[in-house]
Amino acid sequence: MNAATRIAAAGVLIAMTTLPASAQPATPLPALDRDPLTLQVAEAERAFARSMAQRDIAAFAQFVSEDALFFAGRKTQKGRAEVVATWKRFFDGAQAPFSWAPDQVELAPGGQFAYSTGPVWGADGKLISRFNSVWRLEAPGVWRVLYDRGEALPCDCAKP
Repeated sequence: MNAATRIAAAGVLIAMTTLPASAQPATPLPALDRDPLTLQVAEAERAFARSMAQRDIAAFAQFVSEDALFFAGRKTQKGRAEVVATWKRFFDGAQAPFSWAPDQVELAPGGQFAYSTGPVWGADGKLISRFNSVWRLEAPGVWRVLYDRGEALPCDCAKP
């Protein structure tokens, strides 16, 4: 690992340790073996989640690509304006209805796209689903969500 990569990794580690516990991922990504772009995406995902916790729809909107497709069952929100309009209801009220954190981030070989996934918790702290997002590098250091889809947790079919 070169010096620039070590410096970038150290910066992300410092940023992660200064976040409130509720904004940190349940299982932190191993930072020292990640390249700087992967670290950028992981931090963008955490900042995206903080926008929900902080009830800041304007900050949320800044992480959504103009070309975004957000999937919810058979319904698809197309474009930033439609995504933000649909998600606005999740920003009503003093407490966020859910939270999320990445536990895996993978950078595509070309460095322009990345995939992030992780758990989603309800307001009561119970695991309710997983998110899956594709991020696109839209300007140097500016990552935005291009595709987003939640997935239901597998059923516990052994229970009666």
